[in-house]
Amino acid sequence: QWNATARDYPQNQWVHHLIEAQAKRQPQATALVFAEQRIDYAELNRRANRLAHRLIEAGVGPDVRVGLAVERSFDMVIGLLAVLKAGGGYVPLDPDYPRERLAYMLDDSGVQLLLTQAPLLGQLPIPHGLETL
Repeated sequence: QWNATARDYPQNQWVHHLIEAQAKRQPQATALVFAEQRIDYAELNRRANRLAHRLIEAGVGPDVRVGLAVERSFDMVIGLLAVLKAGGGYVPLDPDYPRERLAYMLDDSGVQLLLTQAPLLGQLPIPHGLETL
């Protein structure tokens, strides 16, 4: 009774498709809240689409893993959605992990592209030849 939160959700649909549908139904509805900032579904979908097109240009598609090393923010969700929209898979990389752990994860996962934020570039152990955005 205290946690009666069960809901029926559409089956056999990808999360990015559900978000696109919501953006069409209620574009001005709040999609994300972070600190004092809000972003609506239309803006979330637009930004994810823009990044997804850039990822596709960079070769992201099926069987391509994209490392995602960003601070917790709208950028994190936009990056996740963009990778899914491009057809790739994402490898979450917490920038606060020790460098050795991140280096191992980047090597072991077979990441072919790294999405990150400019302030984090200096603290990430980016292997030679790994493309970053």
